Amino acid sequence: MKKSILTTIVLLVASGAFAATPLDTVKICDNTPAAAQAQPAEDVLGNSNIQSAILQIDNAQVEIRNQLLDLKTKYADIDAQYVSVKAERKVLKKQLRQSEKRLKALDKAKEKMRKNML
Repeated sequence: MKKSILTTIVLLVASGAFAATPLDTVKICDNTPAAAQAQPAEDVLGNSNIQSAILQIDNAQVEIRNQLLDLKTKYADIDAQYVSVKAERKVLKKQLRQSEKRLKALDKAKEKMRKNML
């Protein structure tokens, strides 16, 4: 079903394209001023369409560049937070080890005192 609909659409479009081709050939071969004036009007319309498409692409590029700048800023902020948290973690880990060593040393000292007391 889909193939038949697709085939029908392709045939309609192709027949329209082939039907337009001989008329364009006649206009090109005919050296009347009307034909010469009609062609630049189409070129102007085509050029304006191309120019508007280029402007849309430029606007999309500007928007994407702005988003990229925002993402880079967010990344830099998060990276800075990560670095500071990592440094803080390192300091706390060192303090934790020192505290554990002190506790072990105090436990050993306490055990020695108990042994000497007996």
